[in-house]
Amino acid sequence: MSEKVLRILVAKPGLDGHDRGAKIIARALRDAGFEVIYTGLHQTPEMIAETAVQEDVDCVGLSILSGAHMTLFPRVVDLLRQKGAGDVPVFGGGIVPDEDIGELKNLGVKEIFTPGASTKQIVDWIRQHIQPRA
Repeated sequence: MSEKVLRILVAKPGLDGHDRGAKIIARALRDAGFEVIYTGLHQTPEMIAETAVQEDVDCVGLSILSGAHMTLFPRVVDLLRQKGAGDVPVFGGGIVPDEDIGELKNLGVKEIFTPGASTKQIVDWIRQHIQPRA
């Protein structure tokens, strides 16, 4: 029996209009053998959580540059819990000040990748920490 390919949702929450980083991550994850669903720009947390449930993803990666990470990231985590998908890990990347990372992790975000993180670091982290959902 072949190993299940991880399904990863890559999303851009909020009004941030810059998606180059998210597209680079989505491509790197595809190149690493993961199945990637990319939502495109201007997604609400509700849209992201609904897509995660509908697509039965194994994890959600959020990309943000706008500074709204302390609101949007925890909101996605909370909505996944409300939809019965609280076991879907959420990780994030973008412009997140170091002083916010600990609080985001306390609120349920599994990992934060800041500028300078390589695509290899992100792929390696996923391989080490994300398991296919049953």
